[in-house]
Amino acid sequence: MITSKQRAYLRSLAHDLPTIMQIGKGGLGDNMLKTFSDALDARELIKLGVLDNCEYTPRDIADALGEALEAEVCGVIGRKIILYRRSEKKKNRIELP
Repeated sequence: MITSKQRAYLRSLAHDLPTIMQIGKGGLGDNMLKTFSDALDARELIKLGVLDNCEYTPRDIADALGEALEAEVCGVIGRKIILYRRSEKKKNRIELP
């Protein structure tokens, strides 16, 4: 569990990150979850987009992703989701305040 100060720090780091994937009307499938998990292992911090044609709200998608991937939801801003999960494989980890 991360604190609100750490969450704000991660949101500031994610500001300049590109949106790596988008979630559309197909919702979340097993292949997407695997791809997101691999991205979190490699980057620790990712930003995702939710398209207008998705049947779920960005908050619902974020909560489902957080639970399925055992990741922290750092923020849902508009239709963007920011996720963080500490990687044990990565050498240069993000240092939280």
